[in-house]
Amino acid sequence: MSDVSFVRTEMLPQKAPPASTVGLVGWLRENLFSSISNSILSVVSGAFILYVLVNLLGWVISPTWGAASLAECRTILHDLGRDGHNGGACWGVIRDRWEQLLFGFYPNGSIEGVPDLRWRPVLAFVLFAVALAPVLFSERMPKKMIYFSMAYPFIMPWLLWGGTIWAPLSAAAGFIIGFIVYKALEAQFGALVGLVASVLAAVIWWLFLAAGVAGQLGEILPIGLMDVESRAFGGMMLSLTIGVVAIACSLPLGIVLALGRQSDLLIVKSICVGFIEFIRGVPLITLLFVASTLLNIFMPPGTDFDIIMRVIIMATLFSAAYMAEVIRGGLAALPKGQYEGADSLGLNYWQAQRLIIMPQALKISIPGIVSTFIGLFKDTTLVSVIGLLDPLGLSTAIRADTAWNGLVWELYGFIALMFFVCCFGMSRYSMYLEKKLQTGHH
Repeated sequence: MSDVSFVRTEMLPQKAPPASTVGLVGWLRENLFSSISNSILSVVSGAFILYVLVNLLGWVISPTWGAASLAECRTILHDLGRDGHNGGACWGVIRDRWEQLLFGFYPNGSIEGVPDLRWRPVLAFVLFAVALAPVLFSERMPKKMIYFSMAYPFIMPWLLWGGTIWAPLSAAAGFIIGFIVYKALEAQFGALVGLVASVLAAVIWWLFLAAGVAGQLGEILPIGLMDVESRAFGGMMLSLTIGVVAIACSLPLGIVLALGRQSDLLIVKSICVGFIEFIRGVPLITLLFVASTLLNIFMPPGTDFDIIMRVIIMATLFSAAYMAEVIRGGLAALPKGQYEGADSLGLNYWQAQRLIIMPQALKISIPGIVSTFIGLFKDTTLVSVIGLLDPLGLSTAIRADTAWNGLVWELYGFIALMFFVCCFGMSRYSMYLEKKLQTGHH
């Protein structure tokens, strides 16, 4: 009997994988029910989560939005057969005080003769989103929008605090004067001399000339907005104002401190190291107390330095010290070949930092930078200890009202939600930026 061999000349059609290994069923088997112990833990955890969600949703979904007091909330819940206040949240306090939690005591037309000015902070933060767009999404936005981003730091304080329009314009003129001085001296005396002279010219303008020029122009052309005192600021608007300005200022200052700490110049390095170590060794709340009480002692007699500006300065310095260490870590992570490559191209120190070193160091440091930003934004709640009414400070004032005395979770939950939205947005943008700048292979 002879053997007959067979060789297939066509490929068999591909079969679908078993239904138990793909889709939702496959994911559940692989991640939750891969073994007996995992199955038991998954069932127990699922039952606990379901129990918590049922009770939490029953508390959150509460028909008390129209209540005018805690007593009225309890009456509504009692009529529904729920166990008093524990049977549901009293959302009437949010309906009654949400504007205060957002704007503090910013003029809202409630006082006779004072108009509703809350459109100004709303416009300021809408324009902030517009100014931020070309910075965060540069590849999708028109390049000319960057000019508005450069002008926005002078528009925002004018909208929030008001006053003559010549004040922000005179402040912007200081940068123009510094740039003109730098260009005039750079060619003859070098970049370092030009930089020092430009900084001195701008500081002299801001300290001794800008206020007088703005006052004279204000008398000739009185164009401006109604003044709003800093004590009227509060709520989420106050936290956003302090957080946004401190975050925007701390990043460039942190870069300068990180470069100064790695400098070969002994005096520059000593100053940067001393500043960073001192600030990192002192709690932020101590710096805020210094800003609110002791800083005026060192100012000339009669000086009225705005309390919010003092807090912004201290928060910026505090964040910049931590930012410097984050960026220094990014600089240390770069291989030595990057520095040698910059030298081989004939680049000077500043060209190498701007074109080769710093872009890579900042990309490496993105997670740490964003974490510092988020921490600083959450730390703005500490201003309540020096008398500024941030959302937490306002919650205490709201609970002091007899109508809402005893409420805690509703107010703190609403405040936590506002902070979560801002911090989660920063975190998601960090992940987007890391993915966009990713150059490695997976």
